Amino acid sequence: MPLTAAPAATAMGWAALQSTVLAGLAHHLINAQRLALMKENAILVNTSRGPVVDEAALVAHCRQHPDFRAGLDVFEEEPDLKPGLNELDNVLIVPHIASATRWTREGMTTLAASNVAALLMGYPVWNQPDILPFLETKAPKAAPSIVNAEALNLTFFEDS
Repeated sequence: MPLTAAPAATAMGWAALQSTVLAGLAHHLINAQRLALMKENAILVNTSRGPVVDEAALVAHCRQHPDFRAGLDVFEEEPDLKPGLNELDNVLIVPHIASATRWTREGMTTLAASNVAALLMGYPVWNQPDILPFLETKAPKAAPSIVNAEALNLTFFEDS
């Protein structure tokens, strides 16, 4: 949800946070003030980033408004929860599984296998912003995605 949409969404009584970038303005985007603007029976869903929701404010709000509901897949200080959050009957907590679709898991498996195979074959790590070449028939001879490649002192791909 764009940051500009948050006030409108809370005024309508709902908020679904998905793929929000965690930057300065997004920290505690949903706070006590915005929760108070929402309808008594609103539903808040956060699969975005944990710190986008002020969990302490959410706990207080859910205690005061038992018809308000929340579903959380991410947490402010993951894996820890704010005190009282897991005691609320109107909050559904799942262990960061929003990506648990067959398509996503198959993609993750393919990516992991491609990384292992590429490293075993001595290929460098892909460091180009465009990953579309990996979707073509003849993929680059590189490991597609190794987040900590620099810390592991791995060689990076050089575009020729």
